[in-house]
Amino acid sequence: MKILMIVIGAIIFLQIFFSPFFTVTETQQAIILQLGKPVRTIDNAGLHFKLPAPIQNVHFFEKRILEYDSAPTEIITKDKKTMIIDNFARWRIEDPLKFYTTVKNIHGAQARLDDIVYSELRVSLGKHNLDEILSKKRNDIMNEVTINCKKTAEGYGIDILDVRIKRADLPKENEQSVFERMRAERMRKANKYRSEGEEESMKIKAAADKERTIILAEARAKAEQIRGEGDAIATKIFADAFSKNPEFFQLLKTLDAYKATIDSNSVLILPIEKNEFFKYIKKP
Repeated sequence: MKILMIVIGAIIFLQIFFSPFFTVTETQQAIILQLGKPVRTIDNAGLHFKLPAPIQNVHFFEKRILEYDSAPTEIITKDKKTMIIDNFARWRIEDPLKFYTTVKNIHGAQARLDDIVYSELRVSLGKHNLDEILSKKRNDIMNEVTINCKKTAEGYGIDILDVRIKRADLPKENEQSVFERMRAERMRKANKYRSEGEEESMKIKAAADKERTIILAEARAKAEQIRGEGDAIATKIFADAFSKNPEFFQLLKTLDAYKATIDSNSVLILPIEKNEFFKYIKKP
């Protein structure tokens, strides 16, 4: 009986002696509850002291980055298209005391993140068209969603680091019609670019034709000018030659006229003796 009492006493002693001490690891942070009310936050690793239970109890929380992965949800875009968005977020517990008093635990935090992230996604994606969400602009949109979610989550002691779209799909019943509209829109843009290209081509051709006409006109004018100058020089040469020996010049011009009007088969029945034109043709 004495041995049993000693053992029971030892157990009670150890319980009282060791229960005030607890260890917080590098991946943990903790809060001290005194009679159910939070009184102290511990975020540095090591051995710590508290009052024995049940006066004070310890609640541990993760210090590492956690991941939130939501179920796919429907979002309506600015151009009234329905999308099924599968998103995820990375977050961590920033203020354990505020976290405990608002959401209690990880499960409560996940439920709250469902509301926050879905609400911000619906608002932000609702401001943009489908093609903007599917383009490079999506990064800017998601950065905006992250900032807005971060501000809202601060009230729960949660720090949201990043929100991203993991997958974006169209509802099966809308896929074909959306693809057809997208194809029609691309065709409209292609036709627009094609017509603009044809218009630009016509402008270039018209400018080239105009330049060609100007160049040819200038060339003809230059040719006429050169021809006129040549004729003037030729006329001057003829005039100079005529003035030096009018009789010889008249002979040359008359012989040129004979070549132009008379050939070996010509038969002339004219009184050539009295005709000035044939004065250089002797009577046979």
